[in-house]
Amino acid sequence: MAEKKELLQTIVVNPALEASASIIWLHGLGADGYDFAGIVKSLDLDDLSVRFIFPHAPMRQISINAGMKMRAWYDIYTLERMDLEDEIGIKESMHDINALIQNELNADIPAERIVLAGFSQGGAMALYCGLRYPKQLAGILALSAYLPLLNKLQNEAHIANHDTSLMMAHGTWDPVVPFAFGQISCVALEKARYAVEWHSYAMQHEVCQQEIYDIAVWLRRCLTK
Repeated sequence: MAEKKELLQTIVVNPALEASASIIWLHGLGADGYDFAGIVKSLDLDDLSVRFIFPHAPMRQISINAGMKMRAWYDIYTLERMDLEDEIGIKESMHDINALIQNELNADIPAERIVLAGFSQGGAMALYCGLRYPKQLAGILALSAYLPLLNKLQNEAHIANHDTSLMMAHGTWDPVVPFAFGQISCVALEKARYAVEWHSYAMQHEVCQQEIYDIAVWLRRCLTK
């Protein structure tokens, strides 16, 4: 029998709460679970009894950073085109993220009360995993991100999340993940008849105050259906 893989280490906000919903929030390349833990207070969702899970990605060598090791959900070969991707790493991380979702299910949080969210590379993984997950989630949030392995979506997407609430947001001046990557992904999802709520902001590779407000409104809508 294969050895059971351990769950990723996480930062949990409101761990003692009698949670009725969970938000799993994935960080970007080179960051860690602490990167977005501070956003919880700004979202002001205390009345919804939400538990936030901020996992740490594994350490990986990153090609565009001269092979340096850092926390990452998958390797990145280039940020100039969308068709050279680390499919093996992406699928390995999907397995880890699905295990985190299962851990919430085991804690009696139903799938339709779980939001999968992320920023940059974490947002890319939120989209990739969420659209393939076999149970309907409450929502999928991708900030300053894009959809990896876009050409495989049609064959790999699960019908369970075809009508799930999707929100994508991107800075028009983003020098890291091109704004066009987010737009291309959004258009492809719309052509596949996903209802995507798209937001753009006059900012770089970051999160702004108006975006936080828009995220809070969207999350509240997802979790009060």
